[in-house]
Amino acid sequence: MQATAYTFDPQTRSGSVLLDDGTPLSFDAAAFDAGGLRLLRPGQRVRIECTEPAAGAEDAPGGRRVTLVTLQTF
Repeated sequence: MQATAYTFDPQTRSGSVLLDDGTPLSFDAAAFDAGGLRLLRPGQRVRIECTEPAAGAEDAPGGRRVTLVTLQTF
């Protein structure tokens, strides 16, 4: 899935992305590290992977959790 980097904190290696419909999703250091990136700037196009958490978990809109953030390649 594609998104646009919205925020990024290099100290915690966490931040958020905006889906194409404007929905924000946050990501943690584990998702950032999984993508192999060193830095992320707001406005960059990224590719993300999400999983559905266990039933009843409500940590993200629509129950999604970002597991990988990497640069979008063509």
